[in-house]
Amino acid sequence: MRRKILFITGSINQTSQMHQISRYLDDDYDCWFSQLFPDTTFLKAMVKYTPLADGTVLAGQFRSRSENYLRQHSLQIDYGGNLYNYDLVVNCTDMIVADRFRYTKTIWVQEGMIDKWTALTGIVKALGLAPYFTGDTSLNGSTNVCDIYCAASEGYKNYFAKNGTDVNKVVVTGIPNYDNHLQFVNNDFPYHNYVMAATSDMRETLKFENRPAFIKHAVKIAAGRPLLFKLHPNEKFDRAYKEISKYAPNGTMIYHTGNTSHMIANCCELITQYSTVVYTGIALGKKVHSYFDVEELKRLAPVQNGGLSARNIAHVCRGYIEFDGMKEDFLKNFALQQEPVTFLEMQCA
Repeated sequence: MRRKILFITGSINQTSQMHQISRYLDDDYDCWFSQLFPDTTFLKAMVKYTPLADGTVLAGQFRSRSENYLRQHSLQIDYGGNLYNYDLVVNCTDMIVADRFRYTKTIWVQEGMIDKWTALTGIVKALGLAPYFTGDTSLNGSTNVCDIYCAASEGYKNYFAKNGTDVNKVVVTGIPNYDNHLQFVNNDFPYHNYVMAATSDMRETLKFENRPAFIKHAVKIAAGRPLLFKLHPNEKFDRAYKEISKYAPNGTMIYHTGNTSHMIANCCELITQYSTVVYTGIALGKKVHSYFDVEELKRLAPVQNGGLSARNIAHVCRGYIEFDGMKEDFLKNFALQQEPVTFLEMQCA
């Protein structure tokens, strides 16, 4: 029987990344998928009895969209990972890892931007509380519970190591969807040379946002130049449209759908909040604005390897699932590889 791999999915971006990785593995391994699921009494109660989980990937529209994606691509679903004893679990987050997978080979894959470290993050970390009590992703990648961590860049490798994950576990593979931004330059989006504002779904994920202030901020930066708002896919469109129409000049373009990367490629300046798409602007040499420190973002920006990240991560998965020695021995051998970005010649002992 073929060895079995379970991919844990979350947002559509995370789900797409896991799908891309699996394509390099499904000829040789039996690949299954599960949306991130509650595995503690507290989380199960939150999902079952309160609406709080509806703003997370554990439930609501986020779970529905990801599972619809899996069905549309005819992928095998095992919600909760109960059908088999899996040989490898590939995680989209290490903030929730089921207890029964703690003794399974595990790999963590970075999705994109990590939320800011806050005072609450420090308190949760210091008290040893479950990392999801931060209410954001600030501890994602920093819990050290997985065996191998696939990071977007050397900057993020150092970031995760500084915040708690063993640096010897972290490998710079790049991340799918953010590793080949040059492909977006040639596109058929009809407009050019506008200032673009990309919003975030903070309100939909139960965080505070002063949206009128952000719109006014974008209008000030545009300074009379054409302005385009690209709404986050999870946003309530009608509410956002009314707000932009009220506070932005007539003629401001508003898009809820469409290829965000193409829009960024054609803009002259990019304004973001907490969105990973700021890395697209950085990679394409745009002037960018963010609620994060822009210079720090430039240090963290995902490596551009021509779209090889999914293949790189699959190489890591293949090597680790076939390795028969102690986990620590694999990591030692893995750290000796000479091609930390592409791993095209990677062979595991």
